[in-house]
Amino acid sequence: MDTINLIDTFSEFKDLKNIDRVTMMSVLEDVFRNVLQKSYGTDENFDIIINIDKGDFEIWRNREVVEDDAIEDPNTQITLTEAKKIDNDYEVGEEVTDEVKLQDFGRRAILNLRQNLASRILELEKDHIYGKYKGKIGDIVTGEVYQVWKKEILVLDDEGNELILPKTEQIPSDYFRKGDNLRAVVYKVELRNNNPLIILSRTSPVFLERLFELEVPEIFDGLITIKKIVRVPGERAKVAVESYDERIDPVGACVGMKGSRIHGIVRELRNENIDVINYSANVQLFIQRALNPAKISSIKLHEDSKRADVYLKPDEVSLAIGKGGLNIRLASQLTGYEIDVYREMEADEEDVNLDEFADEIEGWILDLLKSIGCDTAKNVLSLSRADLIKRTDLEEETIDHVLKILRAEFE
Repeated sequence: MDTINLIDTFSEFKDLKNIDRVTMMSVLEDVFRNVLQKSYGTDENFDIIINIDKGDFEIWRNREVVEDDAIEDPNTQITLTEAKKIDNDYEVGEEVTDEVKLQDFGRRAILNLRQNLASRILELEKDHIYGKYKGKIGDIVTGEVYQVWKKEILVLDDEGNELILPKTEQIPSDYFRKGDNLRAVVYKVELRNNNPLIILSRTSPVFLERLFELEVPEIFDGLITIKKIVRVPGERAKVAVESYDERIDPVGACVGMKGSRIHGIVRELRNENIDVINYSANVQLFIQRALNPAKISSIKLHEDSKRADVYLKPDEVSLAIGKGGLNIRLASQLTGYEIDVYREMEADEEDVNLDEFADEIEGWILDLLKSIGCDTAKNVLSLSRADLIKRTDLEEETIDHVLKILRAEFE
């Protein structure tokens, strides 16, 4: 039974397509020689013949023929009487080669050999998986959802290797069931307790970049370069692109005819809004494009502190800021400048800066109002009561108190 188990293990080993022939032969011979050393004290006088294709092996022992009374080491020497039983023509001093059968090792040695071989198989498989995915970091992989847990999803690739998609690397609106196909980027590969751990991500900007490479041939061919990607997964992303061929419109190529190219990416990212922006080395122009769809009146840069004061017409401010401040936050990340939005006032219009009300309104309330783009009294009064409550998250009584003070200024 032990012999059969060993042959099964050997067959399993030779069927591994991930291990090259030289490595396989080396490991098998190493395992067998290890057992020979333990059983006979040395392996130097043994020849091991391994037939990878058939999945079997032979072990031959070489011994010197000596006189019957001169034998010192039965492993390296054989008596003339014993040699003649193998072949009557043998003489003293000649070398006898005879096959050592697996059963000759004994039950314990065979069991040890089998465990050793199984252990080396597992070790080689782990090394292969680790090496394979270490080289795939940043690449998209497709797998089948095998198990869904609260904090992570277990995914199997086409070779049955286990990949992990943590909850933190899933798009908030992602929903997968067992058996679903899943696409993600290889985010991180590490060894945990000597086992390879392959972590996937669908929230990484690299995932969006690889999707663009798949959908837009000009990016894959290097005619268009993605300069930078920033995103809030499942909500919004901004992608800055640049073309090295002036005949190619990078934004148009990425979006495709009637949005044909970008539509597949948006669907994969659970309807994430993607703004494709033409990159420019001109910082003011780049900030203007990054704040799209808002139309900018003027920009004042503070190069030393990497800040930009952006002035817009009152009805453009909400577009620049975006829902929950998302648009301005992503524009800041994309351009590398902290962007402050200001309403542009008409020259003949009287207005009062919010800081003038510091003795009547608490400073933290004024700061909240400024954070939504309201830095003057008329900025605040131009918004409805409901809009102010929603955008500042202040209590109704507080908003009413603020409005009362500001209205009194113009009455």
